[in-house]
Amino acid sequence: MQILDPSHEEGAVGFAPAVRLAALEGATVGVISNGKEGTKGFFDAFERVLRERYGVGEVVLRTKSNYSAPADKGLLEEAKSWDALVAGIGD
Repeated sequence: MQILDPSHEEGAVGFAPAVRLAALEGATVGVISNGKEGTKGFFDAFERVLRERYGVGEVVLRTKSNYSAPADKGLLEEAKSWDALVAGIGD
């Protein structure tokens, strides 16, 4: 029997989680979708919940150019202007 270690390779750069927002009211929330089938309806409903229940000011929905690759550099630069980000997947 062979036991594998699923942890990341040695020397990986650490990171700190983002500071939590005190509230979502008035915030700009970005959603980055992988663009797979079925995501549009879900993210439309998610946007309504964010606006109606949490008072989010703006929801920015973006779709990656390739569902299995990291987000494009330009998209990540744009995300820096958002107050919060949700990475969404679907199938």
